[in-house]
Amino acid sequence: MTKRRLIKVAKEAQLHAGEYAFAGRKNKKRDFRSLWITRISQRVEQLGTKYSLFIAALKKADIRLDRKMLSMLVVDHPEAFKSIVEKVKTA
Repeated sequence: MTKRRLIKVAKEAQLHAGEYAFAGRKNKKRDFRSLWITRISQRVEQLGTKYSLFIAALKKADIRLDRKMLSMLVVDHPEAFKSIVEKVKTA
């Protein structure tokens, strides 16, 4: 209960809050990338290949889609994602 009454403690709390907010913004990016990879990995395994092989083949086939876009395709347009996986398998 001292943060609202003591100036020094309140300033320290504000500094710490800023540090936590900065770290939280960085963690948010990490968490979303992990989510995208999990979604892609699950769908790729259902279609009969591994995530690492899929990403390597994607780069080899010169298909420039990032993980965010691939994840959106998995969720919103699974047929389009399936066609990308088939195209990558043949390449």
